[in-house]
Amino acid sequence: MKTKLIITLVGVLLLTACAPASPSVPTPDVALIQTSAAQTVIANFTLTAASWTATPLPPPSETPTSPALDTPTLETVVVVPTLAGGTPGATQVSLCDLYSWDDATVDVNIPDGTQMTPGQQFVKTWKIKNAGTCTWGAGYKVVYAGYATTMSGVPQPINGVIGPGQEVEISVQFTAPTKIGEYVSAWTLQNPAGRNFFGKGAKPLYVKIVVKL
Repeated sequence: MKTKLIITLVGVLLLTACAPASPSVPTPDVALIQTSAAQTVIANFTLTAASWTATPLPPPSETPTSPALDTPTLETVVVVPTLAGGTPGATQVSLCDLYSWDDATVDVNIPDGTQMTPGQQFVKTWKIKNAGTCTWGAGYKVVYAGYATTMSGVPQPINGVIGPGQEVEISVQFTAPTKIGEYVSAWTLQNPAGRNFFGKGAKPLYVKIVVKL
């Protein structure tokens, strides 16, 4: 009886000693788990960003326009004629008023270089043509054009009504200077608005005399 009990205990011990050991459960690596989770979040964010398409902004309701610039309107053209001797004359304003002349007939009397005695009075007459589009009448007159000397010039009235294309003779009464020498005086026309206008080439009319004893 005792012998069987001992044999049984020895067999149990042998079985226990020969049984395979239970595998050990490894302790999880916390740092590794956190790193893996972070990589998963970054990968998901990258995929989301790659698939996102920006929504275009709607066009503006009104198209801005630049403010309109005022285009200046040229009503008149200003020309400054150069008188004999290179001296600028009065300002010429482009109007409907204009005159011209024929070089062969413009000097009706007292041609350039006519000799006068000191203090001698004379009347200079020019023949000109209305080359503009306005009719000359009341208010039109002969005026000094601002060159050299007036020689005490007194303009004479323009007689009658002179339409475009018509010719007229205009005159100025002068007094020769008392000193010996050569003298030039320039004259032109003025309209009722008080504006001077000139002849061809924006030039006035001239009288030129030589005073001798």
